[in-house]
Amino acid sequence: MAPSISLYIAHTLDGYIARADGAIDWLTQIDENDNDYGYAQFYESIDALIMGSTTFEMIQSLGPWPYVDKPTFVFTRRTIRTSVENVYFVSGDPQPVLSVPQFSCFNRIWLVGGSTLIASCVKKNLIDEYILTMLPVVLGHGLRLFPSPVSEQWLSLISCRQYDWGVIQLQYKKIQAM
Repeated sequence: MAPSISLYIAHTLDGYIARADGAIDWLTQIDENDNDYGYAQFYESIDALIMGSTTFEMIQSLGPWPYVDKPTFVFTRRTIRTSVENVYFVSGDPQPVLSVPQFSCFNRIWLVGGSTLIASCVKKNLIDEYILTMLPVVLGHGLRLFPSPVSEQWLSLISCRQYDWGVIQLQYKKIQAM
């Protein structure tokens, strides 16, 4: 059985996940008394992570690898070397890759980013759950959460949480058929 894929990501009011150069400094502007917006609970519920190579390199540049206890699969067309343990590089379309028996042992996988991998997963209707945390900032340009073109999809709202500082978190699940 294929694992459930959850997109858990922060974005700006105007729909960006990073600045044009990939910077995410705007994420650190909100300080809400160490509120993690449900991150710890979400992280405990996942078995593995998938991400694009640019996202991998950006996270790796921030300091010690934060996901050492979970296998991380990095989708890339490039050759990347790392000393980080429990990181595996894969190439190809996410749909057939995630269908191989190696992934059947996972119940829930976190789609971390970036925009190219997200768009590919949306096009293939692979995302089962969307947890979108919107910060009250308008960047005006950058890397879009859902770069065009993406396939039309209808979702069902599971929850909506409002936090201090104007942060809103929406949780959706995909609707199988309309």
